[in-house]
Amino acid sequence: MSLLANLVAETEELAPLLMPPLAFAGVAVGVFVALAFVVWSFRDVANRQGQKANRAGDSHGSGH
Repeated sequence: MSLLANLVAETEELAPLLMPPLAFAGVAVGVFVALAFVVWSFRDVANRQGQKANRAGDSHGSGH
């Protein structure tokens, strides 16, 4: 049995990676930074929309 296990273990090859492992981490960090910038750019949007509605005299949703 150990001879068969040794032969099977010797014939297995590791799949090559597309890029180094640190590059995968760099891509992930880049994606998260881009998403954080998108979230940061939409900050305070709800408050601005509420102020526009109050200035226009539309009080339909403000008292509910």
